[in-house]
Amino acid sequence: MLFYKDLVFSFICILLLIICVLVGVAFLTL
Repeated sequence: MLFYKDLVFSFICILLLIICVLVGVAFLTL
């Protein structure tokens, strides 16, 4: 259960990082 929770937390962190990168790229290209 603890491993699953840690995995979900890591997935959310990676997802937020990808969103930040996409927003940054979109902002630079505007």
